[in-house]
Amino acid sequence: MIHQYKNNGYNIVMDVNSGSVHVVDDVVYDVIPLVEEALTTGCPETEIKNRVCGQLQDRNTDNYAPEDIADAVGQVMELREAGMLYAPDVYENYIIDFKKRETVVKALCLHIAHDCNLACKYCFAEEGEYHGRRALMSLEVGKKALDFLVKNSGNRVNLEVDFFGGEPTLNWQVVKDLVAYGRSLEEPFHKKFRFTLTTNGILLNDEIMEFANREMSNIVLSIDGRKEVNDLMRPHRGGQGSYDTIVPKFLKVAESRNQTNYYVRGTFTGNNLDFAEDVLHLADLGFEQISVEPVVAPPTADYALREEDLPKLLAEYDRLAAELLNRRKEGKGVNFFHFMIDLEGGPCVAKRLSGCGSGTEYLAVTPWGDLYPCHQFVGVEDFLMGNVDEGIIRTDIRDEFKACNVYAREKCRSCFAKFYCSGGCAANSYNFHGHINDAYDLGCELQKKRIECAIMIKAALAESEGEESNEEE
Repeated sequence: MIHQYKNNGYNIVMDVNSGSVHVVDDVVYDVIPLVEEALTTGCPETEIKNRVCGQLQDRNTDNYAPEDIADAVGQVMELREAGMLYAPDVYENYIIDFKKRETVVKALCLHIAHDCNLACKYCFAEEGEYHGRRALMSLEVGKKALDFLVKNSGNRVNLEVDFFGGEPTLNWQVVKDLVAYGRSLEEPFHKKFRFTLTTNGILLNDEIMEFANREMSNIVLSIDGRKEVNDLMRPHRGGQGSYDTIVPKFLKVAESRNQTNYYVRGTFTGNNLDFAEDVLHLADLGFEQISVEPVVAPPTADYALREEDLPKLLAEYDRLAAELLNRRKEGKGVNFFHFMIDLEGGPCVAKRLSGCGSGTEYLAVTPWGDLYPCHQFVGVEDFLMGNVDEGIIRTDIRDEFKACNVYAREKCRSCFAKFYCSGGCAANSYNFHGHINDAYDLGCELQKKRIECAIMIKAALAESEGEESNEEE
């Protein structure tokens, strides 16, 4: 499978199955689909060069010299022989074997507080209630959750626990006590806990910051960007904005963690289709780890993103990518979460095929100990899998998620992005289509554009590094 596109002056060709990415000149760019067509229709390899040369010369719009076309065909065929173009898909059988392996749990999202001190308008958790009641997790339930994780983690050493809400700092003493309990389990069970915290920042103070810097591997700080954007969607219950309260605290967190192991995480909506301005605003404030993500909301919501917004949104990602690239070249780079992509290593094949592990390796725990596939399914009773006392009771739900992968989704099979997005979010699929093996279409279009932008940035930086190397020589 080949995907070709032009972005910011670069001709980029992705060979989806091999993971190879090529930046090519115009003639090679035009030759690649013609060679693919020839191979597909059974043209003998000895005739491909003549056929492609004839097609491009007949087109007579590019003014390519015959020798340049012939040379381009030769390059393309060499890449094919090397397995870097037109590579076969060898992963479908792999995922069948992967589904048969024993399931171990490696991560929990602890809903330490089903309550919140903000009233964010797009909150899928209904201001912390999650289709249910307000509650704080007890230390007893939290301990049982960590015991469940240790018991069901098999031989895996590194375990992850995210303190989530609502707002977890509303139940801060239990957070601290659970970290201490988790640390007490590490040596006897040969485990290592990686704790993370997601917070709106309202209650952040020096004591919380110091503890988090000592014990939390990562901190997610919720802010949407510019003051007017943030305060519209993330007000206090009384209606007043949160921006002025949280920005000084978040900057202090970022600096105290040496601008690593945190990120500011925002959501853009139909109210700020120019979301690149919010990313750049956060960068200009001094944040170096930034994520601003599209809202997922029903079309009836006044802030929802709609299909007619797509041209503006796609152009905005292109604009943002070009601006962040320029800043990087000027020594003012930031890490934008959705443009971070690893072309050399990255996730293992199983992860690329099956995604985040929700419902199998990753579970959410309510304040009263119920287990759900992830935080976005909490409160949806059809996805109640069990509890921390009895463990997984609904193994059929686990098996359904275990079978959820890019080959189980028809829309993903022919999509160039499938090994980068792993099929997208199961909860979004359920919310828009009623089952987990579909895809949220608008989200897919945005994801594909982000992948294209991320690869363009990689190509541009590689070119820049090559030019610097040549200058040094």
